[in-house]
Amino acid sequence: MRRFVVFMGGHKGRVIRAGMGLAMIAAGASAGGGWWALAAFGVLPLATGVLDLCPVAPLMRLPVAGKAFRVCTVTEGRARR
Repeated sequence: MRRFVVFMGGHKGRVIRAGMGLAMIAAGASAGGGWWALAAFGVLPLATGVLDLCPVAPLMRLPVAGKAFRVCTVTEGRARR
């Protein structure tokens, strides 16, 4: 679980979150009807990717903000070595 959280807080995780958010918005908007809820929900992963926030970080007692998150995980990785 910790590896997943560290991955999602990194650059690749941000790109994946933003891409999935865009895909959800596009799918919901193109399907219409009740699928607009999917488009509305897609704003969350898009926003967290663009704003550099990791919403799953508190599960591992890590900061939500991207820069502080990366500093914390890099420092912790050095301490383990």
